[in-house]
Amino acid sequence: MEITSRTLIMNYTTNISNSYYKTFIYLTICTLFLSCNNNEKTAKDHLVFRYNEHKNIGSLDPAFSKDLADIWATHQLFNGLVQMDDELNVKPAIAKHWAITDSAKTYTFTLRQDVFFHKHKLFHISTELNKTQDSTRTVTASDFEYSFNRLQDKAIASPGSWVLNKVDDFSAVNDSIFQIKLKQPFPAFLGLLTMKYCSVVPKEIVEHYGSDFRAHPIGTGPFKFKRWEENLKLVFRRNNHYFETDSFGQQLPYLEAVAITFLPDKQSEFLQFAQGNIDFVSGLDGSYKDEILTTSGQLRPKYSDDVKMIRGPYLNTEYLGFFMATDEKNIQSIKLRKAINVGFDRDKMMMYLRNGIGIPASGGFIPKGLPGYDDAIGFKYDPELAKQLVQAYKSETGIANPEITLTTTSNYLSFCEFIQRELQKTGLQVNIDVIPPSSLRDAKANGQIDFFRASWIADYPDAENYLSLYYSKNFAPNGPNYTHFKNDEFDKMYEAAYLETNPNLRAELYTKMDSLIMDTAPIVPLFYDEVVRFTRKNVEGLGINPTNLVELKSVKKTQ
Repeated sequence: MEITSRTLIMNYTTNISNSYYKTFIYLTICTLFLSCNNNEKTAKDHLVFRYNEHKNIGSLDPAFSKDLADIWATHQLFNGLVQMDDELNVKPAIAKHWAITDSAKTYTFTLRQDVFFHKHKLFHISTELNKTQDSTRTVTASDFEYSFNRLQDKAIASPGSWVLNKVDDFSAVNDSIFQIKLKQPFPAFLGLLTMKYCSVVPKEIVEHYGSDFRAHPIGTGPFKFKRWEENLKLVFRRNNHYFETDSFGQQLPYLEAVAITFLPDKQSEFLQFAQGNIDFVSGLDGSYKDEILTTSGQLRPKYSDDVKMIRGPYLNTEYLGFFMATDEKNIQSIKLRKAINVGFDRDKMMMYLRNGIGIPASGGFIPKGLPGYDDAIGFKYDPELAKQLVQAYKSETGIANPEITLTTTSNYLSFCEFIQRELQKTGLQVNIDVIPPSSLRDAKANGQIDFFRASWIADYPDAENYLSLYYSKNFAPNGPNYTHFKNDEFDKMYEAAYLETNPNLRAELYTKMDSLIMDTAPIVPLFYDEVVRFTRKNVEGLGINPTNLVELKSVKKTQ
């Protein structure tokens, strides 16, 4: 079914304010103007993948790829030693193979010799090629040594420097051998190396541009940088010298270009997608969830002919956290903390507020999809038990009307209000304080709020990353332990997991640690998120993965 702008305006923008409607009309006019040469657009449209980044992009330097928006972009431009597939398996990238020795403390990588940096005029200094043209050179182990040193350089102040915290030393043994030595065994280390922070960059280009490398990136990825008008448009072109091929031996990528726009809100983004002006949208925003999905999470009929939905587990746990070091008596009560955990229906919450997208958190903090997850260790909805726990607390303390304040941001207000209404039935009054995201981050890190909404998206796909939030040596602000949870038995198991090389035994340790956390209830798991992507029917090969990484090298568009 063809979706026209007239249909959209009639069916979707009825409740949109006049100011937003004017913005939409303006964007539509701009789109028509940019598309005036319709024949040329039609002929080449299947070679260009278009998406919108409403959060903007801060830097194209992989050393600063902290936010998902930056990671999506830099992933198209750069490679590291290893990469991760959609099943979270670590695979070769620039390193064609590796060996782990010295009781799992030494990693020796053998590099491919057919990986070239994107062409640039500065490379002619170190080559014999024509000095009037852009040139290139192969990647060597020395480039990784430089890139890792840069990551650790305090003058650069990369937010990814922590990735190398467990590294004792690294060096280029020769042009094709790069070696890393750890301070202690760390089973998740290869997963860490898949992060964009660990991408290889060329010294001569980086030192020429300095901090301006953020807008002049040169990498080895399937696409190369072409043009960036900040806040307007970003364009990548195909890297014709990319080293990877598909299973039939055809060189990747298939696309000729990637075009990224920067419409500032999800409503505008969805309208552009529905008109066919962008090829996919990621996530389920409240502004359009009921427009595109039924309450049971299925595509509505008017979109099913042109749109396909892809969904799968996302390594993201949404939760409420208690600051365990507070003097607030209500927070210190394990009875009230458990009453909150069993006092609301997570299934109903997900159905009403997320159209069934997301997995109700019946397990612990480790999300579904990671070894260590166990749905038997969490809390189940039990309103009668919640009432009994609250009444027992009242009897013990003499507090007739216990109150607790939950701090959140506006994006999650609907979830907090749902929980507030449910807990009122148990006799517990929950007050909600809405503050800006930056204020919540600061207050949470500095122990200034007793009860807060939070989420944890995996930095790397290992349950250790989630459990690090409860290790006593990671108290915020010097680490991610925002609840200040402390348990000696937990700490011993956490440290033992570093030394356990058997993945099954390590997963058992993870489950025991997660169970111990839930016994103490310093958190209220809400749901394990899902990656949801809506694409045009002519997009093939986009795929989906639990880290929500956008992989465009294997994408095709049919005409």
